[in-house]
Amino acid sequence: MAGAITNLTDSTFDEEIGSATGPVLVDFWAEWCGPCKMIAPILEEIADEQAGTLSIAKVNVDDAPSLAQRFGVMSIPTLILFDGGEPAKRLVGAKGKPQLLEELAEFI
Repeated sequence: MAGAITNLTDSTFDEEIGSATGPVLVDFWAEWCGPCKMIAPILEEIADEQAGTLSIAKVNVDDAPSLAQRFGVMSIPTLILFDGGEPAKRLVGAKGKPQLLEELAEFI
């Protein structure tokens, strides 16, 4: 299933991130967040283009507030790149595709 975006919950987060074979970009978002909706199609494009290199996952902060608290997510969208199961980079706010790819270049 190339380019699929995984939805993570409290119960699946640690297992999915811990067992990932490559970097995982996690999008902390919410239904009511305008900027989150703006970057959603960009993340889908990146998921397709970087399939096999970079995985993309989403965490709905309304459904999993404990995950947002655990990783200090104060505003959304917040993108946290996990590498080897550990947070390696944090991006806050909506960004365009070229800027996102530039920020992620060292991992892809």
